[in-house]
Amino acid sequence: MGKPLVLLHGFGGCVQNWHPFTAALSERHRLIVVDLRGHGHSTNPENRFTHREAASDVFLLLEKLGVGHFSAMGISSGAMTLLHMATSQPRRIDAMVLVSATTHFPDQARVIMRRASFGTMPEEVQEMYRECAKRGDEQISQLIAQFNALGENRDDMNFTARDLSTITARTLVVHGDRDRFFPVEIAISIYRSISDAALWIIPGGEHAPVYHPAVPFTSTALRFLDGLDSKFQSAV
Repeated sequence: MGKPLVLLHGFGGCVQNWHPFTAALSERHRLIVVDLRGHGHSTNPENRFTHREAASDVFLLLEKLGVGHFSAMGISSGAMTLLHMATSQPRRIDAMVLVSATTHFPDQARVIMRRASFGTMPEEVQEMYRECAKRGDEQISQLIAQFNALGENRDDMNFTARDLSTITARTLVVHGDRDRFFPVEIAISIYRSISDAALWIIPGGEHAPVYHPAVPFTSTALRFLDGLDSKFQSAV
């Protein structure tokens, strides 16, 4: 079965977002693929979303599954959820991969989040919402409203360098240098704040750049998680 590997998708997504990678990942790891609260098949009776609450949800699930230590990968909101998990219970996570993470929402991200609507989203993002919202249009509307609300939230993502310095997990920070939400400087600050970290900047990469066929994400992530690549050892 291998060691547990938790996979957390981005906002508006679901477990299906990991399908391009799961075959290779499952060869070495026991995959725990999660629909974050209100996404996919998961419910959200409170009709609000914060990454801090999502982190608590994931920990509750892991306790139900009897999982103590684990590794993890997160994309965008999934990576932000992992930052909450890794700072609140640092000894639980052995290694993690953070794709398109942020410590806070900069102004450029807040503008996008506040103004977001289904009609203005790129076609591929609309398609993802339709595929992942298992309860249909009402769920899509709720998610977009929650996304808008995050644009006003100043508390949920508010990590300092000192906060990140408490993270003990080996961490690979992955970021596109053309991310329109979170500038690459934020990824560099995360890398510098975590004591045992490596940094992978993807040239020309946009937000969540790991889906581009030219990006060797799965093989690189596995080498890092399993400690098989000496270049990562020299980068931390």
